[in-house]
Amino acid sequence: MKCDDQLIKNLATVYLHVQRRLNRELAREGTSLARTRMLLFVQSRDGTARAADIAELFDLAPRTVTEALDGLERDHLVERVADPADRRVKRVAITAAGARALAAGEPLRQRLLAEQFAALSDEEHGVLAALLGKLAESLKEA
Repeated sequence: MKCDDQLIKNLATVYLHVQRRLNRELAREGTSLARTRMLLFVQSRDGTARAADIAELFDLAPRTVTEALDGLERDHLVERVADPADRRVKRVAITAAGARALAAGEPLRQRLLAEQFAALSDEEHGVLAALLGKLAESLKEA
């Protein structure tokens, strides 16, 4: 199999452009992509997650996650709660205000993502999603 440096460069370029645009537009609305991503992750885990799970997923140092969670907690978007299975462990739970913040920002996020991928036909979008999904799965196993 050939190593395609141009493919990697294109993937990185697309990722960076999408991320920068989302972050810029979300900042205009008083939030950030980092906060939105953390809240979406917690919400996707039935509304709670461990800080260690967040650190692992986003490849962040535990201190960085703690600081980010402190900010989210200060803004009443998450709260730290005891893990019912192990009281020594704290879980991060999305609050009602956090869920509302996500819901309020979701139309903007969806519109921006649609705009970013507007150059693709529906068929191309499906093919790209399938290929990237296949690649992501193979990388998880590695």
